[in-house]
Amino acid sequence: MNRSKESASDRSIRSVPPGTPGSDFLRLDAAEAPPGGLADWLTERLRAAIADGRLPVGSRLPPTRVLAADLRLSRGVVIEAYRRLGEDGHTAGRGRNGTFVVAAPARAPAPRPGLPRADVHFATPGTDVYDAIRGAPARVDLSPGLPDLSAFPRAAWLAAERAVLGGLASRAFGYGDPRGEPELRRALADWLARTRGIRADADDVVVVAGVAQAMGLVAQVLRSEGITDIAVEDPGSLGARQHFRYWGLGTPPVPVDAEGVRVDALRATGARAVLLTPAHQFPTGVVLGGGRRRELLRWAAEGGLVFEDDYDAEHRYDRPPVAPLRSLLTDRVCYAGSVSKLFAPALRVGWLLAPPRYREALVEAKRFSDLGNPVLPQLVLARLLMSGELERHLRFLRRRHHRRRDAMIEAIAAHLPGAVVHGAAAGVNLMVTFASGPADTEVAAAALERGVKVQPLSWHCQLPYSQGFVLGYAACPTAGITEGVAVLGDVLSRRRAVS
Repeated sequence: MNRSKESASDRSIRSVPPGTPGSDFLRLDAAEAPPGGLADWLTERLRAAIADGRLPVGSRLPPTRVLAADLRLSRGVVIEAYRRLGEDGHTAGRGRNGTFVVAAPARAPAPRPGLPRADVHFATPGTDVYDAIRGAPARVDLSPGLPDLSAFPRAAWLAAERAVLGGLASRAFGYGDPRGEPELRRALADWLARTRGIRADADDVVVVAGVAQAMGLVAQVLRSEGITDIAVEDPGSLGARQHFRYWGLGTPPVPVDAEGVRVDALRATGARAVLLTPAHQFPTGVVLGGGRRRELLRWAAEGGLVFEDDYDAEHRYDRPPVAPLRSLLTDRVCYAGSVSKLFAPALRVGWLLAPPRYREALVEAKRFSDLGNPVLPQLVLARLLMSGELERHLRFLRRRHHRRRDAMIEAIAAHLPGAVVHGAAAGVNLMVTFASGPADTEVAAAALERGVKVQPLSWHCQLPYSQGFVLGYAACPTAGITEGVAVLGDVLSRRRAVS
């Protein structure tokens, strides 16, 4: 079934005479649904009712035939909405007994009375800027890098956790291996071989608490070798720059163009290490071209080291996968990834594959950082990887992200005329640039005052660049995306009118 469009039967069923009341169940009215978005609309209404307690855990949903007749929709729309809730882990079918609510989505805590509004310094972002913007209240969050937390596969995770605990020996509750549990390292090596073409075995993998910790460990090892700088792409992630600077490394910028990082400019910095996102450059979305890859490999072969952040290579829509640099040059690439965009950042599970000469030092740094990641989540994740559940979840996310990306592109065309969209073929965010206009930091601050979170592009630039925004779409329903972009467009047009 094509979920993005209504069938002819859907349109005929929902041709309700004016004044016809909606369903008594949650006071639903299908006339409120946007054209072509019946399943999205019904899923979000049911999810909201579960979140706010109108459908408490343990309650039963109406049979699909009953609700479809009540709302004058095709039964397929209701089945699709129930299926999505089940994949999210919010509901579970119990045969003839029906479909029941089994878990409520996480809700952001309401701000307590008397607390000041989060103070986000857009013009001069400090090291606490991400904490500040996460804590700022908003109706619509278009922050890049934020995954769809409501899509976390609760049912699959709980089933895997029960299975792991049921067969776990008592000794497994002790301290783990600082490199990571062998089961997870083997599963990750297999996963990377299948999905990214990387040949590795379990001994090559170090399990870390996300890519952020991988950066910190590598920075410590580089400093011990007398390396004081790691070059970074420009535009490039503000957060990554902040992490490396915290560990005492300079971050000289290297321009990015339509072919990716400029290797001639990298050579000019004199840096012996570089941070890259070659499969889908953040934030431009550019793929590192073949000629640039060959230049980069020559630079690395002469003694350079690449830190490759493969941060969202799995999320692609309109192009085939791109081979990681690690698959081409094992001895000069530190390769890092995580499950933050696949499952949730809260798990704090990632991986680092380093050249053999650095491995012992990295494991030592990991040992004295935290003695190793928590064991139980590693074993659960290993089970999900080996069972194929992660691939199934990824297919579900791609379908959902594809719809939300398309909704964002349509909203940008409608509400941000003249904007140029970059990086739409993959990832979970878009970059938008403008030829002229007010400072993007001013527009982002004004949008936040109206309840919409976005990140100004200038945060991610050290060199002069166009004004613009980096907009995430993974975590926001289509209706919220449209609303958020409309607010951003209105703020921008008003600022332009008075400038």
